[in-house]
Amino acid sequence: MTQASPGQSQREASSSRRGFLGVAAAGMTSLLIAPGVQLIQLASASPAQAGKSAGASSQVRWGMLIDTNQCKTGCTDCVKACNTENGLSGGTLPTDSQWIRKIEIKEIQTGRAQSLPMMCQHCAEPPCVDVCPTGGSFKRADGIVLVDKHACIGCRYCMMACPYKARSFVHEPLDQQKQDIPRGKGTVEACTLCVHRIDRGDGPACAAACAAGGHKAMVFGDLNDPQSEISMRLAQYPSRQVREDLNLNTGIRYSGL
Repeated sequence: MTQASPGQSQREASSSRRGFLGVAAAGMTSLLIAPGVQLIQLASASPAQAGKSAGASSQVRWGMLIDTNQCKTGCTDCVKACNTENGLSGGTLPTDSQWIRKIEIKEIQTGRAQSLPMMCQHCAEPPCVDVCPTGGSFKRADGIVLVDKHACIGCRYCMMACPYKARSFVHEPLDQQKQDIPRGKGTVEACTLCVHRIDRGDGPACAAACAAGGHKAMVFGDLNDPQSEISMRLAQYPSRQVREDLNLNTGIRYSGL
């Protein structure tokens, strides 16, 4: 058997160490990026991969029609339902997260006042996604705009870009979070249209609470399906988008404005 020289042995050992470190580094990289990748990939994963649903489809575009004639001043059923469903405090301080809020508008010339809920408008061309430097703000294939908590660095560019002031920044540590609604200090968040409910076949909690209260001011459904209730109503009655001059093609529409 040929005996290796001391120099050859050292070179082989060094090569072996480099190979081991390379494999270890690759493993560490996978561990670090996997959570963020998985969160986005679940939007288009198969039922076996996602565990709960077939994921988002570009054949569908989820949206909501809000009838301001049925939305009454002082009613906060949708806001309470959102807070309960998503584990929000319900506070109204600047440091509190508000995924949906009621706003009052008044026509200057006629004095006509209206009350309506305002949340993320789930734009087809979302400014928040355009300005995000990390891909933390993204749009699913079905039109729902979300924030990947693993990729968000808390720069808040998206908050400045949103014309609807619909995003909140988490200032304080969070506890007792709900399993289906990931949140985290130092990240931005907004209405998700209760994506966890949609993926299991239900609609947003706000729309369900509005219907349960007998108000019938919110209709949720597939904007791409001409036979859906929301599409038929949009075809039959006039509706508007908030800041439609921006050409964002919002998923939230309002009638009666």
